[in-house]
Amino acid sequence: MDSNGHGEFAIETRGLNLWYGDFQALFDVDLKVRRGIITSMIGPSGCGKTTLLRTCNRINERLGYVRTTGSVLVLGHDVFAPEVELVQVRKQVGMVFQRPNPLPISIRDNVLFGFRLHEARTRKVARAEEDEALESALRQVLLWDSVKDRLHHAATALSLEEQQKLCIARLLPVKPEVLLMDEPCSALDPSGTEAVEEMIWKLRGDYTILIVTHNMAQARRASDECVFMLLGKIVEHERTEELFLAPRNAETADYIEGRYG
Repeated sequence: MDSNGHGEFAIETRGLNLWYGDFQALFDVDLKVRRGIITSMIGPSGCGKTTLLRTCNRINERLGYVRTTGSVLVLGHDVFAPEVELVQVRKQVGMVFQRPNPLPISIRDNVLFGFRLHEARTRKVARAEEDEALESALRQVLLWDSVKDRLHHAATALSLEEQQKLCIARLLPVKPEVLLMDEPCSALDPSGTEAVEEMIWKLRGDYTILIVTHNMAQARRASDECVFMLLGKIVEHERTEELFLAPRNAETADYIEGRYG
């Protein structure tokens, strides 16, 4: 255990199965995501990457027909345990989606939205504390210098790249430990992708990041470890460089060499 009382893994799934109605999407998934690094998940469309990602903060449950067996431990706690508060799970485990989804309010109010929601449950927050949380979050996502003079402008007027950075900034003031990212660059052009990758790389160490990507070059550039999934199962999980240079599994080799998927 480290000083925070958690082991070396931020996320651990054990024998995880998931069904959408009658369709089984995940089969006996055992995954260990190491703390403080970036782990990418690759595999053909429909192989279960996003489903697995969304199970880590129970966002799948918004669909009424989802059933799971097995366990998902986040920071040492089973997220399906009856005493677990969903609000707490979502505070510790932030989620970034494929398309940026800023709220139709100011840049400032976007960044502070979750912070106000969580903190206001227990106390009154001073303006100076808000200012500090706002600047810190925007600096972490490399956005402060470009938006500091227009914090009261509408967030929806930002470029797509800036909007995606803003959506990540919005998670940070509530101090999550894990960031889940579902193809966070898929709506961006190459320069926007590069900028967001650089920002994600700067966040590693402070956060554990689990990222689903359809872009193998991105997985190779921007992750420490890589998981290859196929048909709802984990085929291989290795250090990224090893997985790409010397995959142990023939199916992994076929996928990364473009023979299917």
